Amino acid sequence: MDGIVLLREDHKTVEKLFKEFERAGEDAYRRKREIADEVIKELTAHAWIEERIFYPAAREAAPDTKDHVLESVEEHHAVLWMLSELVDFDPEDERFDAKMTVLMENVRHHVEEEEKEWFPDVRKALGRNRLQELGEEMERERKNAPANPLDVPSADE
Repeated sequence: MDGIVLLREDHKTVEKLFKEFERAGEDAYRRKREIADEVIKELTAHAWIEERIFYPAAREAAPDTKDHVLESVEEHHAVLWMLSELVDFDPEDERFDAKMTVLMENVRHHVEEEEKEWFPDVRKALGRNRLQELGEEMERERKNAPANPLDVPSADE
């Protein structure tokens, strides 16, 4: 699978989870916890493969994307810390839904910027064959993603 297609599929997966969270009833605490746990897993793995494989390749092939990559890493930093707060956060706490809402807003902003502003430039710079290689590499690397969001490199920076 093409690396950008893989990342877009991840974006769709997370957006479906967000919509499910938004549709869950106000008192659906157990279901919201399950969704939050899945979001944590998905976004941690996604950030891991982007930072380990995709961002370095994008930056090398399309030096003009440097600022986008750096901004994305900073956005990851904020998102990973929010994810870490949600790990053991009680879904019955009055702030749980607010934390998830802020997380969703941040992720949606990040996704929109990536998909509209710089994925097209990266696609041109990398080409089909290199994107295929990256997609395969990211799929393999996903298995090495940490469970703890704070173990992703940008969480520390």
